[in-house]
Amino acid sequence: MAKPAVIKTKPTLLSVADFIDRIADEQQRKDGRVILKMMEKAMKEKPKMWGSSMIGFGDIRYKSPRSGREVDWFKIGFSPRKANLSLHLVDLNRHAAILPKLGKYKKGAGCLYIIKLEDIDINILEQMIIAAAK
Repeated sequence: MAKPAVIKTKPTLLSVADFIDRIADEQQRKDGRVILKMMEKAMKEKPKMWGSSMIGFGDIRYKSPRSGREVDWFKIGFSPRKANLSLHLVDLNRHAAILPKLGKYKKGAGCLYIIKLEDIDINILEQMIIAAAK
C-alpha cells in the first residue's frame, strides 16, 4: 500500500462565491461561474474551497498515477489560473473517446487546461463533468 502523502492543499472555510467574485479577469470570472454551475448540477452538492484558489466537489482518496502516493482530495474541481482554467477531473483517460471533440485545450495528468470556454464545445465539457462526477 502506498504511503499517505502530506499535502498543503486542504478544504477551507473560505467562500467560493467571494473567490469567484474576486477573479480579476472578467471572462475568467464568467467562465468560472458557468463551470461552477455545471459541477454543482453534476455533483448535486455545494463546493468547497481547497486552499486559497481551488474549488472542489466531493471527497475521495486519490492515488497519484505517477508517484503512487495517496492523498485526500476532491472528486472534481477547478481553479481559475492566470493563463487558463484548470479543470480537475481525476482520470482523463475515461474521456478518451470524446476529448478530440472538445476543442482547444491542453491536458495534464489529471487536469484539463482551457483558456476560455468559447474555445471548446461546452456540451462535450458538460458530458465529461457528468461522467467524472459518477
